[in-house]
Amino acid sequence: MTDQISETLPDEALLALAHTKAELRDALRMFFELDQRLSRLVSATTEPMLGQMRLAWWREMLGKEMEQWPQGDQVLDGVRRFWGERASLLLPLLDAWEHLLAEPPLGASDALSFVEGRRDALLAVFKVEPENAHFNAFSDAAWHWALADLASKVSEEEERTLLVGLSNESGRKGARLTADARGLAVLGALGRRALKRGGRPLMEGRGASLVAMRAAITRL
Repeated sequence: MTDQISETLPDEALLALAHTKAELRDALRMFFELDQRLSRLVSATTEPMLGQMRLAWWREMLGKEMEQWPQGDQVLDGVRRFWGERASLLLPLLDAWEHLLAEPPLGASDALSFVEGRRDALLAVFKVEPENAHFNAFSDAAWHWALADLASKVSEEEERTLLVGLSNESGRKGARLTADARGLAVLGALGRRALKRGGRPLMEGRGASLVAMRAAITRL
């Protein structure tokens, strides 16, 4: 793993990295770093069109040959180094954040599109395909992490209630992940816990660390 983290990552991301096997760790880190960069970009945008233009730059970069990418941006350089030709698999993350540029309040359709896009990009880290016998377990964990993380960060209680309700209506149940995806199991378990607590931050409370530790052991 490279020494420098260019974006400030939350504690749950650092835990997930610590429990992810070495050969996937840098790809996961760059997923988190790009996600953080896009979050800051969208949060700082007051005009949706400007935000779309900034996202379009990233979309163009990830969609073209790496030889044409500029150098000097730590996140883009990291994606080049650790995702290589698979960088286009991060495009759903761009699509996800674009849904948060919609006029408030956040609706169910944009919320679900955001969660699903973020989930799909996270699944690409672990190179899991729909035909994989464990796909549903991977998808469930990534989906709950993405939903819970969004619920913990929205400013309006009405939006948080909507997001928590999406979890309650989903009927999704935790399932065991493979041993090489303990980090994703940690994210999924923390996400489900946070949603049960009403959309609170994933690492809030003394029980969060215990939930993360149990998930890393049981992969649930």
